[in-house]
Amino acid sequence: MWRPCGSFDETYKQDMAIIRTPVRWVVVMLFLVVLFLVPVFDSYYLVTLLNSIAITAILVLGLQLVSGYCGQISFGQAAFMAVGDSQSIYLSDPPCLRAIDTRIRDGRLHFIVYFRSWDLWAGFPSNLAAIQLLKEYMASEIGVDDGELIASSKGLHLYEYAWELAKTTARIA
Repeated sequence: MWRPCGSFDETYKQDMAIIRTPVRWVVVMLFLVVLFLVPVFDSYYLVTLLNSIAITAILVLGLQLVSGYCGQISFGQAAFMAVGDSQSIYLSDPPCLRAIDTRIRDGRLHFIVYFRSWDLWAGFPSNLAAIQLLKEYMASEIGVDDGELIASSKGLHLYEYAWELAKTTARIA
């Protein structure tokens, strides 16, 4: 980060500051104001374009972190989306969907999805449909074909409220 010659940090707080000068504070505040006002006053096209630019910037920074700072070589674009933080597993009812690992191979976007447990009646069909829609949307935005959806789960459950409906639908006495 560039600073004028002779500008030195004297405390830990100064050293750890992300925005160091009043001019940068003004620029950040103007950016935030524009960021929140663009969707209100501008067209759908511009908002979609800005979203695509932001997603691309995040992916580029992620790739730069992997290949530049860490020194690893990536032969395919990949992203990993963790659902919930590491402490969310200790909640009384933690989210069932834990991770979505994405890969682009041979011009196709593939999802590998992990559930800690899966509600067979309500969660299974709606989760698969929503994740497939997400994958199709991401593939179209990135400009690749739709690939495979591989889902795995540590457990499968059926809530008590759905037992009778599931038995009736499956024609089980």
